[in-house]
Amino acid sequence: MSPVLESTARALLRRIAVEQAESRLPSLTAAVVRDGRLAWFGSRGRVEGAAPDQSTQYRIGSITKSMVATVVMRLRDEGRVDLLDPIGKHVPGTPVAEVTVAQLLSHTAGLTAESPGQWWERTPGMPVDELIGLLGPETVRHRPGRRFHYSNLGFALLGELVSRQRGVSWARAVQAEVLEPLGMRDTTTRPRSPHATGYAVHPWADVLLPEPEHDAVAMAPAGQFWATSADLARWAVFLAGDTAGVLDPATVAEMREPAIVDDGDAWIGGFGLGLQLTRVGGRRLAGHTGSMPGFLATVWADPSDRVGVLFMANSTSGVSRTLLTELLAILDAYEPRLPAEWEPATADADLLELTGPWYWGPSAYALRLLPGRGLSLNPIGGAGRASRFAAQADGTWLGLDGYYAGERLSVVRRADGSLSHLDLNTFVFTRTPYDPAAGVPGGVDEGGWRG
Repeated sequence: MSPVLESTARALLRRIAVEQAESRLPSLTAAVVRDGRLAWFGSRGRVEGAAPDQSTQYRIGSITKSMVATVVMRLRDEGRVDLLDPIGKHVPGTPVAEVTVAQLLSHTAGLTAESPGQWWERTPGMPVDELIGLLGPETVRHRPGRRFHYSNLGFALLGELVSRQRGVSWARAVQAEVLEPLGMRDTTTRPRSPHATGYAVHPWADVLLPEPEHDAVAMAPAGQFWATSADLARWAVFLAGDTAGVLDPATVAEMREPAIVDDGDAWIGGFGLGLQLTRVGGRRLAGHTGSMPGFLATVWADPSDRVGVLFMANSTSGVSRTLLTELLAILDAYEPRLPAEWEPATADADLLELTGPWYWGPSAYALRLLPGRGLSLNPIGGAGRASRFAAQADGTWLGLDGYYAGERLSVVRRADGSLSHLDLNTFVFTRTPYDPAAGVPGGVDEGGWRG
């Protein structure tokens, strides 16, 4: 453990103590990870008469979905599944065969939120064939791709996709391909001792009602797992980018990209591929919330500075939505991260030649070098399209973000080898505004600039 300072630990503990007392939670655990390690753990309340520790299991509900999504992305990276595949290609026989894998991962398939029949979270589950047989026209609530609409049913279908591709249950596939490589050996489909019992807390009295627990069977990929704080901390480290070979870090970054937002243009909450997203206090967090009868849990990670935060509680309701972001705010206030030390780097002469001002028409841009022969192109003055570019084997650069994401940047030289211009997907950047010698599309007026 790389521990936080004693003063930070006290402030973090006080925050969860207030939460446990004021929200009347039977028990609560929380943790902070930093730089790939558990930096702080705290708990309040009792589980079987003792304070819960890092080995105490809680149900993590829909956090299960992000682990199922990880196996789906492994299948994609292996070429066995395409995100644009209709689910019917892999799970035939459903009335929603046309919705895509990507739409299911991002909750944009338009499917109903819950499975047919009784409330699946509180009643024994059914086999997947029986579940599929109950689906009908009412399964679709919105046109696929139109909007965000959270669907537990969609992840039941993705779990079946995993099972059919791997030839084992979805849970066994997740265990073998995700949990075991990450060392998450205490994440299981059913509880093991020591574990918390799920309770509902009476709204008007300090008494408890035990909640039911069962195997959700076909719906299990939507929320079956139990986990410990130690295991969920490792999951936060994974989400922050330390993937241990389970996925390429670039694939996890793809999962963290917003596919849809659920709260308007100036978004705070959204969804990627199997991951929930939120923006709070200048941070962009990825992770997932989880709830099942008797349990609440959430894990968030910020890959930009390799921190993560989580909580688990054994109550059907009551935990503040801001608990984790407030824990991160405490960490920022008590132990603000130091910027990395600047160090000089080496750069080839051909790259140094590219740096400096460039002009798209009359608009001024600055080109800077990035590590690994990368480039950044940013408007001077702040207004305009900015992107980073990664060097490619063919001598071009591939846009990584912004307007030019996925577009190619090429350096064009004259016959004598001197630098002429940059060609960015037909946009020509020249060393001087509208350089007539650089082949600007549409030509440059022969009269030149005038008053």
